[in-house]
Amino acid sequence: MGKEATCTAHFGNRKSTGKALLETSELLFRPNDGNPRVKILFSAIKSAKAVDGQLRLQTADGPVSFDLGAAAEKWCHKILHPKTRAEKLGVKAGVNISLLGKFDQEFHQELLATTKNVHYGEIVPATEIIFLMVASTMELAAGISKAAKAVKGATALWIAYPKANKEITENDVLTAGRKSGLKDVKVVGFSVTHTALKFVLPLDRR
Repeated sequence: MGKEATCTAHFGNRKSTGKALLETSELLFRPNDGNPRVKILFSAIKSAKAVDGQLRLQTADGPVSFDLGAAAEKWCHKILHPKTRAEKLGVKAGVNISLLGKFDQEFHQELLATTKNVHYGEIVPATEIIFLMVASTMELAAGISKAAKAVKGATALWIAYPKANKEITENDVLTAGRKSGLKDVKVVGFSVTHTALKFVLPLDRR
């Protein structure tokens, strides 16, 4: 999850008080006055700087600033130096990874840029991170029955699933993981269309 702060936002000559949320690839602002929320993608930010406790952004739609106080410097740094998807998912050099399900070629290449120990369609004994891609509750049931058995010690299981999809919901994934004896510890925006939940063994079972 991202950082959040109650603050005043300035959009040109207009200002509004509300809640700002700094996510992994975007900044959201939810006004208290009932106006629609504002989403600012990092990719749409032309420049960012912190000045006297104010985060100042130049976007494709014009200047925007947020009164964040001491947090302005940290938010600015995260916007200018966002973590890669692999970093967010805990992928480090040399780690052993097993992939189950249909992941796109872009994700394959991201993993291979960090580690060459990537295995497709199977879970090898030395696996430290398992990635399971599912598109329905049927795929979830079949995939987690196999993946959960392979979670040993500190092994992590990431389950990626589509957002806003009637075939499978976050609650479906959480319920399946917990019924398999695993504990959910983290959620990450896997892509524009998918979310990923991380599961591990509870400490008393390691």
